[in-house]
This record gives sequence, C-alpha cells and structure tokens, in this order.
Amino acid sequence: MTMLSLSSSPHNHNRRDTGQVMRLVCYAAIPGILCNIWFFGFGILIQIVLAIITALVTEGVISELRKKKTERILKDYSAVLAALLLAISIPPLAPWWVIVIGTFFAIAVVKQLYGGLGYNMFNPAMAAYVMLLISFPVQMTSWLPPQSIAEQSYSLWDAVNTVMTGFTNTGFSVEQLKVGIDGTTMATPLDVVKTSLLQGYTVTEAQSHIIFDGQYGKGWFWVAMAYLVGGIFLVKSKVISWHIPGSMLASAALLSLVLFLVDSDQYASPLFHFFSGSLIIGAFFIATDPVSASTTIKGRLIFGAAIGLWVIIIRNWGGYPDAVAFAVLIMNMAVPLIDYYTQPRTYGHKSKASKKEASKNT
Repeated sequence: MTMLSLSSSPHNHNRRDTGQVMRLVCYAAIPGILCNIWFFGFGILIQIVLAIITALVTEGVISELRKKKTERILKDYSAVLAALLLAISIPPLAPWWVIVIGTFFAIAVVKQLYGGLGYNMFNPAMAAYVMLLISFPVQMTSWLPPQSIAEQSYSLWDAVNTVMTGFTNTGFSVEQLKVGIDGTTMATPLDVVKTSLLQGYTVTEAQSHIIFDGQYGKGWFWVAMAYLVGGIFLVKSKVISWHIPGSMLASAALLSLVLFLVDSDQYASPLFHFFSGSLIIGAFFIATDPVSASTTIKGRLIFGAAIGLWVIIIRNWGGYPDAVAFAVLIMNMAVPLIDYYTQPRTYGHKSKASKKEASKNT
C-alpha cells in the first residue's frame, strides 16, 4: 500500500530534486563571483570557503543531535547555498570570525531553530547579514576599491593572511588597502552618493568621484551584469520563475524613475540603482528563495514588487545605502498574509458572483 506524506516547500515541478536546484543556483552565481575576483581581488574566495565549511559542520552537528538523516540533509545543498549568498554579500577582507559567526547564525538559528529546510520564516543569508551589519558595522562596511584604482594591490596569499590576521604578508592593514590612488578611503558607490547628498552635493557631483566610471561604480557595473547573466540562466532553466525578479526590478525601476524625474539632483537614476549595489543579486538569487518567499503566482508578484519599493525607499530615506537585505526580511514577515489572500480558487469551487447568478436563475 502506497503511503502519502505531506512536506513543506520547496516544491519542485521540473523533476529536479532539491540538491539539483540548489547546485544550479550556485553554478549561476559563478560568473558574478569570477567578475568580483577580477575587480576586487581574491578575498571573496576565502569568505566562500570559510562560509561553506562552517555551514556544513553546523548543519551536520545539528542534524546528528536531532537524530535526522545527516547525509541526506547535507546533500540538499541548501546550507551551501545560504553560505555562498552570505559570503558574496560581505566585504571580501572581513575578519574570518565575521563570516563564521554569520554562517553559524544563518544555519543554527534562522534555519535549524525553526525546524530545518522548509520551515524557516526568514531568508537565512539575509537574516545573518543584517545581524552582522548591526553587530559589527565597522567590519561589515570595510569595502575595498576596485583593483584598478587601489593604492595597494594584494594577492591570494595576502587575502588569506588579511582575513585571518588583519594584515597582508607585507604588513598592510585593511584600512590601508581601502585607500585609492587619490589618497582617499574608498566606499561603495551607494555609500559615496548617500554621503555626498548629506553634505549638500548633487547626485551628478557625487558621481564625479574617482570610484565612478560615468554614472556607474567602477567594477560594480560588470559584477551586477555577471549576476544578471546568471539570473537569466536560472529563469530560462526554470529553476526560478520570472515573477519575483521581474516585479521586483519593475517596481524599483518605476519608483526610482519617478523620483529621478521629479528631482535628478537628489535622486539617482534607475540604472544607477540597478548596477551599483545588490539589487540584481537580490532579485534573482535572494528574493527567490523557495522557502521564505510567497508561493502563489499573484503572491510572488506582490512579494517582489513590495521588495523593490522598499529597496528604493530605504536607499533614499533610510539609514543604510543598500537595503536589499532589510527589504527581503520585511516582506518575509508578510508572506503568510500575502499567500492567504492570493491563494488560487479550488477547482470546481464557485465564486460568490457565480453563486448569486445561480440563485437568481433558480
């Protein structure tokens, strides 16, 4: 006799198991990671390795303690993907303990404390990112300039040494590596624009900074484009649907365009928002998490659109330049409500209008 079982999301309709889906998402991130290495150095590789090791150890230990099938849980690659997304979200040369603490929090608290894959309410990588940003703001905002305008370059072994000890093999600290060829300490393009606006400059004046190449940040444009290629691959391969990334990018573009047309001196263009932060990564790799995102078609459209609006709102009027993590977590909390009001009508069930029509005819 065949036994039926109930399971939580993620549900797959393409004859791929969870492990295959998670691996494909990891593969799709490779172009962006390689582009990041090209422009910003090897630090991201060290963060990825530390994150994956921490995630697998944490997941394995907790699975053993809960007497679950550890091998099967590790092979679903959900812990690896969460670790990867967190690693590419933090500064490349952040101290080793930052990524270890963050990854442990993502797996042990955000994921396993709720019951494991399929039961977590929040996106593990983004919840851990926000925790780290609030707890360790200095380490989490130590972004490096692109290699082309950096005063000091660093090798793979310099990256290893800096992540583990805080200094390169030749004795340079992270603060010294953050200095550009003009002698100023670098920040992200979003940071530069936000700080300049607070100082009374216009967006155009802010974009004259050495970190910009036109209206885009040096290197940041190509990193975003590489992740966009990976995101399109995920949609074409039907690993993710277009609804969340499409609605998220459309709503962000619409609101930023309205603000830009109202006052281009105070509000950046939609293209700047698209290619100067983590909006592209968030749309295709983060917001589409099958567990913490909405599960209905209409719900996904609402979920993605709301995230896009929150990103632009927080970027312009909030305290943090890049708001993707905060926007995703806010909408994670709204998912049960969104799914409740957007659940499709049961096949064969008559709507109120059709019932009234039927009663009139009788």
